[in-house]
Amino acid sequence: MGKNEVKVELPSNYEQLKISANRTSNWRERLDAVEELGQWKNKQTIDVLTHRMNNDAVYQVQEAAFQKLKEFGEDIQLPPRKIGDLIKGVTKILVRIKKSMPEGHSFEEFKEKLKKMRLDVYDTYEGEKGADFDKWLENAWASLSTR
Repeated sequence: MGKNEVKVELPSNYEQLKISANRTSNWRERLDAVEELGQWKNKQTIDVLTHRMNNDAVYQVQEAAFQKLKEFGEDIQLPPRKIGDLIKGVTKILVRIKKSMPEGHSFEEFKEKLKKMRLDVYDTYEGEKGADFDKWLENAWASLSTR
């Protein structure tokens, strides 16, 4: 079987891959699941990939799902990159976390607490912002009003 040959049956670990594809707090795991599901062309895998393409908060995952569906010959459009908040109410979430921190806390402490309390938010923005994540988060943190 060639490396790029697409199989039509369901992978034996399909249920696990489906769970991984929908894990909100780990975009890398979703990306890996999309890559693996993209080797199996059938209704179930196409459904999961279509859902990721249309609904993932991290554009890299959406693009990967789009690529796999395109390789399957599906007639699809890549959704535009989301503008604005990737997660609804993210500013409120960040303010709430900043308010819970002691006076004079550091950015690193804030970042750790965000990771602990809202890994979904942390992971989504980290996946979307890439190398600019720290800078983005630090700017957001610095500009948050806690009054």
